[in-house]
Amino acid sequence: MARARGTDGSLLASLPWTLLALAFALLPHVPYLPVWITAALLSCAIWRYSIEVRRKPVPPVLLRASLALGCFLGVLYTYSTISGVGPGSALLAVMAALKLLETRQRRDQFVLLFIAIFLVMSSLLREQHLWSLPYLVASVILIMTAWLRTAADDRESLRRSLGTSSRLVMYAAPLALAMWVFFPRIATPFWAVPIDTGTAVSGLSDTISPGDISSLSKSDAVAFRVKFEGAVPEPQHRYWRGLVLHRFDGRAWSGISEPRISSSAIDNIEPSGDPVHYTVTLEPTRQHWVFALDIPYHWELESTFHGPQHQLARVQPIDQRISYKAVSYTDYRIDLDMHRVWRNSYLDLPEGRNPRTVELASSMRAASASDEAFIRAALARFNEEAYYYTLEPPPLGSNPVDRFLFETRRGFCEHYASAFAVMMRAAGIPARIVLGYQGGELNSMSDYMIVRQSDAHAWTEVWLPGSGWRRVDPTAVVAPERIEAGRTAAMFDGSAAAWGLAAPSRLLHNIVLAWDAANAKWNEWILGYGPENQQRFMNWLGMDDPDWQQMLLTLIALVTGLTMLISLALMLRYRPPAKDRAAILYEKFVRKSGLQPVTGETPQLFALRVQRNTPLPADSVRSITDTYLDVRYGPPDPALLQRLEMDIAAL
Repeated sequence: MARARGTDGSLLASLPWTLLALAFALLPHVPYLPVWITAALLSCAIWRYSIEVRRKPVPPVLLRASLALGCFLGVLYTYSTISGVGPGSALLAVMAALKLLETRQRRDQFVLLFIAIFLVMSSLLREQHLWSLPYLVASVILIMTAWLRTAADDRESLRRSLGTSSRLVMYAAPLALAMWVFFPRIATPFWAVPIDTGTAVSGLSDTISPGDISSLSKSDAVAFRVKFEGAVPEPQHRYWRGLVLHRFDGRAWSGISEPRISSSAIDNIEPSGDPVHYTVTLEPTRQHWVFALDIPYHWELESTFHGPQHQLARVQPIDQRISYKAVSYTDYRIDLDMHRVWRNSYLDLPEGRNPRTVELASSMRAASASDEAFIRAALARFNEEAYYYTLEPPPLGSNPVDRFLFETRRGFCEHYASAFAVMMRAAGIPARIVLGYQGGELNSMSDYMIVRQSDAHAWTEVWLPGSGWRRVDPTAVVAPERIEAGRTAAMFDGSAAAWGLAAPSRLLHNIVLAWDAANAKWNEWILGYGPENQQRFMNWLGMDDPDWQQMLLTLIALVTGLTMLISLALMLRYRPPAKDRAAILYEKFVRKSGLQPVTGETPQLFALRVQRNTPLPADSVRSITDTYLDVRYGPPDPALLQRLEMDIAAL
């Protein structure tokens, strides 16, 4: 007999739930996956559902094998690898899509739901946002409901399936919480998972050309958060040092491509005044640079060092959120002595580029009595002449500094810093550009400061004999409100309208601050629950300096106790109902008969067997059986119950 090739429609009721679970599991991956993978999964889902509706056969093996090979090669071509969160998630999505095309039975749906669970878990490898917990709970409930719907009969209601899934999650929650709190934490993870490298990250780069920071300053993404232990520094001291650029090709500035360790950099700092203690929570940048208040003097972050230009850098790129403590001095002198080689590099200008700027700087320096007087004259030019601060500067040509200084006169911080540095070098004063952030907004909903990508800033440092490197920010003389008030305050007081920014709604801004405060607490209490926080929590519980053996024993005891309590609750919930009086009397009749009912035997059949195999009066057996059925399944009647008791007692 030939085997039927088409589907029988038996999965028509449960297949939509499986597809919904897969779609919900894939949702966090969609922004990171190539469009063709999402489209492939959607197409396979529609294709498979139409097959079930129309009772058509699934695609042949050769076609499925060809699709599998093509998708695998597509993932390999897209990511250039098959390891890591990005390629792994893509392969899981492809696996789910292709598995749909060979799904014939309910056990195939179970495999798809397993893949959905892996997709949900893999999304946590990228990031654990504040919404990750409700998403995780909702996805587990949805997948378990789909599982129950797959095995349910026609009489099983959706409400009952949802209720069962929710109760199972509720039973598991105390065990998960206990294991999360008490399982011994280690400083480093058990394994390292490579995070996606193809997705762009908003942030500063190690080169700068006109327009780079102005485009970045339209982003409200959080760069890092800062909590100060004492008084918050004044706005004019909130310069967050990142990387230093000293090479200029006539248009763009660049620095050291790879961070270098300088053992003498810290010794070349002469701090004065009171130190500033603070903690930074830095968002992932996939770069080496570690941002700190200018100038950093001490920090607590492993694999982090001081570079020769007094910037902090880490050995490995920062691809996960990190938190570190630091100490800085806002009043300092650095590098009072400079080697001739370094001095020449800080004076280098490409020959033949920006000639009008070089000529202007030379004439202004000749008219100035000293380097300090020339610096003041250059700043006065920006302050007194018609220069404007804007986020939408006009395009510049091959000599951008000349065109900016003499023609457009409109620019952002990188325009002014670049022009000022070129003027200094042309006058024989060593100069360099520092990239970082300036300012920050105190969150009124909490006790920390938010530094956003919109606070990205570029300023200049000049070197003077006897003074060392001195920070000079030409932006401060063109748009002092940018430095003194900050970007957010300038938007609300209207001064930023000339920059090309519109003030947001105050209510909406407060909502954003409240959400950010919640995210900060989530990062601190949940994602930041490492060895130190666990130790503090254990001390709060009265466990002084517990080792990992004590922690494991405590965890085992707690999990065992919770398991027993949950088991007891389940036993009480699903215990059999108490026997009624009629059932107790009937059991007495069964004992007197000397026989036992077999599985599936009704009281009438048992009565016939008693009549054939025992000396009990047949009339009494029939009367007891009829009375028992009337009492048990008929309307309540105390007289019948009394009669049943008397008949059984009379045997």
